[in-house]
Amino acid sequence: MYNPTEQIAELNKANIAQATKIAAISLENAEKLMKFNLDSAKAAFAQSVEGAQAVAGVKDVQDLLALRTKIAESQVQSAVGYSRQLYELATEAQASYSALAEEAFGVYTRGVASWVDKAAKSAPAGSDVAVNAFKSTMAATTAAFDQFQKASKQVVSMADANVRAAAATATKSVKSRKSA
Repeated sequence: MYNPTEQIAELNKANIAQATKIAAISLENAEKLMKFNLDSAKAAFAQSVEGAQAVAGVKDVQDLLALRTKIAESQVQSAVGYSRQLYELATEAQASYSALAEEAFGVYTRGVASWVDKAAKSAPAGSDVAVNAFKSTMAATTAAFDQFQKASKQVVSMADANVRAAAATATKSVKSRKSA
């Protein structure tokens, strides 16, 4: 008679391993985000101090207007750079989670297929139809997941291209205002 206890224990071990990987990825990404935000805050503070010192050294209204424009351009460039880097961090995190999800689904699918094969061998006579129906359902689920992954990757790729184009346009706009 078939005893599924070993396979259930293996699935539980795989689930614990996946949960551990998710926690590790989450902590790693949180650490990157905190470091990025801290570095950004330090840079913003330094930029503010520099701007305040420049304003303190202004001698006439023309210099003040020119300085105001320079500071505004600098702030726009900083905001675009911040957004770009934040987007890069988010994209990197998303890729890590997607890879983990693909791996987890593969482990799960192989585990269930193995379980079905072993259960089918010890199934009572006449249960072939039910076993084949379950195998067919698993194959359809796997195919649907693969299609979902492909569509998700295409959407992410298009969104990435749009964000990069928008950032490039914003950077060009700031540079063209400087030269004008």
